[in-house]
Amino acid sequence: MNRRRSYGKKCEPFIKNDLGSDTIRKNFLIRVAASFLVLMMIICAGMNDCAAKKKKIQEKVLYIPHDSRPIVNKQTIEVLEKAGWVVVSPPIELLGDRENLGDPDLLWDWLNKNAKKDITAAVISSDALLYGSLIGSRKHEYDADEILARADLFNEFRKKHKKLPLYVFGSVMRTPRTGLASGYEEPDYYRYYGTNIFRLTELMDKQELEGLTPREIKEFNFLQRLIPQKAIEDWMGRREKNFDANKKLIDYARNKTFSYLLLGRDDNAPYSQTHNEGRKLVEYGRGLGINQYITTAGIDEIGLVMLTRAVNKQSNTSPKIFVKYNFGRGGQTIPAYSDEDIDTSINSAIAAAGATFTQDEDRADFILAVNTNPDGKTFEANDEINNGSAREGTQFFVDAVQDYIDNERRVIIADVAFANGSDNALMEQLKRRGLLFKIRAYSGWNTPTNSSGFALSTGILSARMKDNSVDELLLHRYLDDWAYQANVRNVVSSQLDWIAGDGRYEFLNDKRYSAEDSCAALLGEFAQRNLPNFTGNDNIRVRFTWNRMFEADISIGK
Repeated sequence: MNRRRSYGKKCEPFIKNDLGSDTIRKNFLIRVAASFLVLMMIICAGMNDCAAKKKKIQEKVLYIPHDSRPIVNKQTIEVLEKAGWVVVSPPIELLGDRENLGDPDLLWDWLNKNAKKDITAAVISSDALLYGSLIGSRKHEYDADEILARADLFNEFRKKHKKLPLYVFGSVMRTPRTGLASGYEEPDYYRYYGTNIFRLTELMDKQELEGLTPREIKEFNFLQRLIPQKAIEDWMGRREKNFDANKKLIDYARNKTFSYLLLGRDDNAPYSQTHNEGRKLVEYGRGLGINQYITTAGIDEIGLVMLTRAVNKQSNTSPKIFVKYNFGRGGQTIPAYSDEDIDTSINSAIAAAGATFTQDEDRADFILAVNTNPDGKTFEANDEINNGSAREGTQFFVDAVQDYIDNERRVIIADVAFANGSDNALMEQLKRRGLLFKIRAYSGWNTPTNSSGFALSTGILSARMKDNSVDELLLHRYLDDWAYQANVRNVVSSQLDWIAGDGRYEFLNDKRYSAEDSCAALLGEFAQRNLPNFTGNDNIRVRFTWNRMFEADISIGK
């Protein structure tokens, strides 16, 4: 108390002398207090403003995949969600599958009801909205006028949603090499005449480009007589409808109805009807830049590529990608199921995803390491050569990946040495060196272009993810592409005859649940052997949602 009074007495003369009177002193203190209150209000307002800015608005994308398969629906959505976006997608019963081709009119209705003001962007499959699904595009019974009328609905949608970024992806119809390769996803006659139809269109395409030899002309004439006229007319008629619809979609890219259009050339070859139509669509779209329209080899990865573009455009970013190939043919490799070299496909995917290709390795945001075979060949994952033993190029490629990681570079691996599954030799080396969970993304499923596009997009989006989310996505790919597709699938498919009931690889039927349980058990064993340091390997579940073993819906329980 004494010290407080003493302190007051010492201060009082100073105040009096400075202001001249008690009244002036009082007014001064009032003004100081008022100024202090104003200052505090400004500071608090600023803090509130900063807090508001720090509060991140979660972006929301409307996404319609081209069917219900896990890779294009569930797994693609999972990548976006781990990158922090909300995905609004149709209920699975509206999406087409093997038995149900889908209903485009119901999907249009769903789209119009869900395109609300809080949607940041829309990424839409044209196949779903024109035919019901990807398989629907091959097996539908719609006439040309119905299909083009549905295409016109895109223009109406744009008028209602003038500012909504609209990214559309669709397919140029595929040309499977055989009836077996078609997976029962073409009209019934393709099972019997698929090989001959492929060869006929292969010769037709070659004839337009460079002409045929006398022997090929004879073969061409023979095939025309061999294939029932009704079958070839139906198949080419379906393709004509698809081709005309794609031309209209290109028109919409040209007049800015679409923010971007990506057409994927489904399973095809350097000479094929798909290649023939693809190059004509390139010509039709001449004058459109790569920031408006691209057609590229592949199909199942392009939904994720377009979603990645939506994210990059919304955030005004364009990450730089440096591509590193294995030695040998490298980027000149023309992989299985494609009509162009892998470098062309990858460059198209980079541009379509809204990223930037760079030749400056040091300035790249990501290194896309592409595992090709030195001789340029693509094998199937169930080939006996895929036995886990190092091959020519394995050591070189893994050494390159190791060097990048040691230098703290963000590495994405596109595993395209084999189609429909991982390269076991590559994966074994990554495991031994402890690199499996030091990369940013990996893919080795289905066709090589599926793998490269999916890996690229996931890797780009990984910059927005927490490390544990990156690891979870890697684990999913390792269980699916490496464990299941390259190993377990082959084992269980060879044991199907031992399971009671009716069913086979393409239609599991009575054997479905037993096959699911067998695969889950083998996947668990595989995970324990090869992924011992990562949690969550227990309670692996497998579902064959399309009643076949070609793809599996793999989930991990707690």
